[in-house]
Amino acid sequence: MVPQRHRRRFITCTVVAAAFGLVSSQAFAASSDTRPRPWNVRHQTDIGRQHTKAVNAGHGKSAFAASESGDDGSDEAENSAEGTAQYTEARTAPGVIAPGAYGAAWAQLQSMQHTNGDWNHVTKKVYNSDDPRYRDVNSNSSGGSGNVTGRITGIAADDEGYVYAGGANGGVFRSKTGGGRWQPIADKLPSLSTGTLALDGSKRLWYATGESNTGATSFVGTGVYVLADPQHGQFQPGGRVGGAELESTTIHALRFAGTTVWAATSRGVWSHSTTTLSGPWKLEFAPNPDYLPGGSKASDPSAPYKNIANDIAVDPKDPSKVLLAVGWRGGDTYNGLYAKQSDGSWKPATGLGDLPTSSADVGNVTFGAAADGSRLYAIDQSPAQMASNPDSGLKGVYVSKSGSPFGPWTLIADYTKLKASGSALQGAGYMPGIQSWYNQFLQVDPNNADHVYLGLEEVFETKNGGTNWITPGPYWNFTFPCWSIDPSKQTGDCSPTTHSDQHAVAIGSYKGQSYAFVGNDGGIYRRPLNGAVDSGGHAKDWQSLNDGTIDTLQYYSVGVGKDLTYGGVSVTGGLQDNGQSILRGRDKVMGSNFGGDGADTITDPNNGCNIGQEYVYLDMWVTQNCGVNDGSWTTDPTKATEYEVAPPDKDLGAAGARFIAPITTDTKDTNTWVAGGRHVWVQNKGFAIRSGSEWKNAYDLGEGHVATAVASSGGTVYVGWCGPCDSKGFSRGIAVGNTDGTGWHQLNLPVEGTVPNRYISGFDVDPANAQHVYVAVNGFSRKWTEGPGAGIGHVFESKDGGADWTDISANLPDVPANTVKLLPNGGLALGTDLATFYRPTGAAQWQVLGKGLPTTAVMQLKLGPDNNLYAATHGRGIWSFDVRRLKGRRNN
Repeated sequence: MVPQRHRRRFITCTVVAAAFGLVSSQAFAASSDTRPRPWNVRHQTDIGRQHTKAVNAGHGKSAFAASESGDDGSDEAENSAEGTAQYTEARTAPGVIAPGAYGAAWAQLQSMQHTNGDWNHVTKKVYNSDDPRYRDVNSNSSGGSGNVTGRITGIAADDEGYVYAGGANGGVFRSKTGGGRWQPIADKLPSLSTGTLALDGSKRLWYATGESNTGATSFVGTGVYVLADPQHGQFQPGGRVGGAELESTTIHALRFAGTTVWAATSRGVWSHSTTTLSGPWKLEFAPNPDYLPGGSKASDPSAPYKNIANDIAVDPKDPSKVLLAVGWRGGDTYNGLYAKQSDGSWKPATGLGDLPTSSADVGNVTFGAAADGSRLYAIDQSPAQMASNPDSGLKGVYVSKSGSPFGPWTLIADYTKLKASGSALQGAGYMPGIQSWYNQFLQVDPNNADHVYLGLEEVFETKNGGTNWITPGPYWNFTFPCWSIDPSKQTGDCSPTTHSDQHAVAIGSYKGQSYAFVGNDGGIYRRPLNGAVDSGGHAKDWQSLNDGTIDTLQYYSVGVGKDLTYGGVSVTGGLQDNGQSILRGRDKVMGSNFGGDGADTITDPNNGCNIGQEYVYLDMWVTQNCGVNDGSWTTDPTKATEYEVAPPDKDLGAAGARFIAPITTDTKDTNTWVAGGRHVWVQNKGFAIRSGSEWKNAYDLGEGHVATAVASSGGTVYVGWCGPCDSKGFSRGIAVGNTDGTGWHQLNLPVEGTVPNRYISGFDVDPANAQHVYVAVNGFSRKWTEGPGAGIGHVFESKDGGADWTDISANLPDVPANTVKLLPNGGLALGTDLATFYRPTGAAQWQVLGKGLPTTAVMQLKLGPDNNLYAATHGRGIWSFDVRRLKGRRNN
């Protein structure tokens, strides 16, 4: 059987509250084309059944109750339950996080000393997802997305060639050339999480922080900032609008009306003057004020989901007439469209025509207005449909031909109409709008009110007000007859497309040409506003603007090994929705040798082409040639050089492993691998492994327990686990034993007085003494966490194999810690959600490690054979630091 390639997505309703963001899950399916292809994906009918099962599991309950999907592991999963848990449970359990935690940590960071040395930006390179060098079994190369970067969630553009792009957790970048040659302009801010970007009538740039997609890796922000001269200046902390009212929120939309700006946030709808930027924001409407900070129900686990606002529409003829789109995409009784009454109160609107107003059918909503006020468009995602229809959650696309938000509204498209417009999504279980809770944008041509760009999973376009639609940006080219893994053998037009999953859009001009700019999970793309299309309605003129100067890549992991072919090192890492990147010794362009979501990574330090890559849920693959392949394996299977070698826990899904499950090699034997799911798995064939059956079960962590971190040195293994992993009954532990299956035992970790009762996120073991171990602990300390045993501290040391632990956090900011690494000089490095910190040998106090690393989450630290420390960040790529700049000696 031909091994399957990894695609994306199917849906679940699991949701948890996060200190850094609203995060949810919907996991998804992929191409449904049943013709012979070089992969073997699961049928979309199966995915559709899983979607229905998962959604119905939560239907009728609280929309925010956590629930496991109970399926076989969601091979196509992306933003699944465990993806959510990776970012929420790790940062919140065992309780609720009080507002202000992140801001307090950032403020403390500003006063800390830095070590000598600068960070080097490793992945400031073009990343070609279609690199023809890497077309092995598990690569998505040739799909048509071309050069990519990480998720772009905000775009603004003017008529002078300036374009502004906001990364999901990467800050704002500016281009002076209509896209490309990007420069970061928000790196001085405490939050680089982008909700939206907007230019006002005075050409000021407004930056709303806090990504609003409720996806697995969304982070909240610190409010709204204004840049008076966006063509030349940079955002500053002092440029924040108002006070701290919008701190720790996500912001879906900013809308301007006269001298007022409206903000749709995760804590209701707010307004502020656009002429006087000081003074507090005014809360216009929150449907459930008791759940806001300071309210009587603020500590309820569902509180973050009780006041979600998605968009605002203002009547262009009468700015006093405003319609609010409010509601959680999973459904709640407060969902609806609200209008202001004469007494100043807000009441649900009804009788708007085709546009739904019931709580069951109003979910995530986006408005798009014509520049002349003659048209207003809307997208509506229906919670009821998402719960009952395995194919799509999209209720419809609508137009108000009066331009008024109060209609009357007319339906101009549903998912079946869009499916017939040239969409690549034709199969059961994955049709247009299946991710409409996550993927939405609307943009009206400023010179033609009937010309509209619509973003869902794909890019759609109409030039006659919705009577007819085309799909200029299909999901990918794999399903079309023109496609071939060998570009020279393609027939038809198979032009480059955009990456899938659309989030942001803007229209601007450069050198007299008007362009549509779109942002998605693969970065930012443009095409002429009235561009050319082929006979199928697919654009022939998309241009990727991801030229390597914009790096918003969201890494989970990094691996480094010597490049025996070109010299230097090969650097690889797993990415959110952008597979596995690989950058070899002399490369000027990165390629993608594994597809889907990349998770944890194992790389041979002595040969960087020996790579073990995890998809998700411990679905592991291995290659011994960097995944180099021209696709000839499609006709001769013996030429495949990527092999699926997943341990058995992979088949248990969320019950068997975390979404991003930990894997490692033994520090003294690269042929010994340890993988953590419910069980601790060991294999001794190294990169020569060819089958999942070659793993041995070294230890069972226990029913309901799954590994969160693993480390092994000289055959001694440390495994951190949680279960339950959410705040309801959260428990954690550390198991210690040997790779041969002997000596396993659980450490005695009381809830109080030892390693805190929070998420165990990373270990490192002293290579000179396996009884000497360090552990990194996620979440916030007791000051901010309202939960049992939250404790104090983020990094702990044991010198007796875990029997006793000492808190060595000292002066560290109280911020989630993700990864710890003992350096050759005896110093200690710690990666957190804010920065990487360093404690010199023999010292008690911590410093910030080096200069130049952006303020974003550092997910993994690894030492390379080149004496560099590599940091995988979740929003700004991979960076390296020469640890020889740090003086010190080993202190065993």
